[in-house]
Amino acid sequence: MSKNDSNEIIRQRRTQLQELRKSGNAYPNDFRRNILAADLHARYGDKEREQLEGEAEIFSLAGRMMSRRIMGKVSFAHIRDMSGQIQLFIRRDRLSDETYGEFKRWDIGDIIAVTGSVFKTKTGELSIQADSIRLLVKSLRPLPEKFHGLSDQETRYRQRYLDLITNEATRQTFQIRSRVINHIRAYLGGCGFLEVETPMMQAIPGGATARPFITHHNSLDMDLYLRIAPELYLKRLVVGGFEKVYEINRNFRNEGLSPQHNPEFTMLEFYWAYADYEDMMALTETLLCSLATEVKGETTIEYQGETYDLSRDFRRLTLQDAVLSYNPDLSADDLNNLDKLRSVAALKGVEVKETYGLGKLQVELFEKTVEAKLGQPTFITRYPIEVSPLSRRNDAHPDFADRFELFIGGREIANGFSELNDPEDQADRFRKQAEENASGDEEAMHYDADYITTLEYGMPPTAGEGIGIDRLVMLLTDSASIRDVILFPHLRNKEW
Repeated sequence: MSKNDSNEIIRQRRTQLQELRKSGNAYPNDFRRNILAADLHARYGDKEREQLEGEAEIFSLAGRMMSRRIMGKVSFAHIRDMSGQIQLFIRRDRLSDETYGEFKRWDIGDIIAVTGSVFKTKTGELSIQADSIRLLVKSLRPLPEKFHGLSDQETRYRQRYLDLITNEATRQTFQIRSRVINHIRAYLGGCGFLEVETPMMQAIPGGATARPFITHHNSLDMDLYLRIAPELYLKRLVVGGFEKVYEINRNFRNEGLSPQHNPEFTMLEFYWAYADYEDMMALTETLLCSLATEVKGETTIEYQGETYDLSRDFRRLTLQDAVLSYNPDLSADDLNNLDKLRSVAALKGVEVKETYGLGKLQVELFEKTVEAKLGQPTFITRYPIEVSPLSRRNDAHPDFADRFELFIGGREIANGFSELNDPEDQADRFRKQAEENASGDEEAMHYDADYITTLEYGMPPTAGEGIGIDRLVMLLTDSASIRDVILFPHLRNKEW
């Protein structure tokens, strides 16, 4: 549809709206429905046409008109409400001439109300035979021409309401997202976890290595940071005696956009006192298996042409073994030779910085050459302490952390570890992070003196984990981009 055609349609519809205003309330709010389309299908969908003859119960429905066929004495329309779609069977002799004439002037996209009884047409489609019908809201703008499935990706993201109106698959994706979050809440609640809320504006950004967004509080005349992670606040609660806590939270990280990254995203973070990272891996396996069963009805999921089984024990590899497995030109000795690792990493496309030590180079090499190849569920363990400033050291190998990351379909889904509860060790690591931040690393952590004070009161041995809700929903809905599972993803400004 050309812009001129669209403008003409809008002009005509505004003229109709003015006529409605003259005749009374153009936006009435006195209609009340008593049933949804899906409820009617559930109650009567399996019944034969003959069984519905003489059905006397009267139903009131409302929804957006998605199609219409005017055929003289009988017309058909489909309306869609929050639950689904149902056909309207509109006989001219059951309505007044005025009402039927008005119906013929209504447009696709208008929101209408209908009252009538159920029956099935000769083709077997469950329908409402209208006894009365009225316009509730005039749609001033036409739906996209291909209103059975808006296909332009940018329009779908910028005008998500149109995407939801026209694409059943989009509606299903966000219904599944809601079910995922509800199931996680029920599962963790059943395990004794307490849901809590922590600040989204923080004086010191902490809990992750990421560049924060900065805002300003006028009354206090101080800069604040949008939360990059709730971790340090949740662990304060563990110190306070809440030994199993979780938060489904919005985080904000001032980073680039990609099919896997949005500056504003949703995480599940949970903490469990008197547990370690091995316990967290076991809980993660059972949680994801139960989640797939709840949402998909089975433990296998299809994602971008591949099948992943969440019922088996997930594979476990150390980060070093993973790098060696996918880089046969490297040896174990190479991984511990700083000069060799620098040259190899540079050849493989890693941007090597002067400050990178062995641990950081190993992780960079892993992310560059291994991560995307980890299809089936895989726990990667034995992360270097250098890149794990909040993780507990491994007792046998103190240069490494008791930490894991879970990868499915070539992307990170979860990050967990045994928590560092030694206040002196944590203070030393904060100092090193602060030095890196002062040297220009905007993702390095700040020194959080209050958190050190918290640890000095004593935090029990604890394990914690973060699971990316957006990426998890991507897997469960076979969505290629994170923008497909966020209702309003961030996009560059566009002049309308």
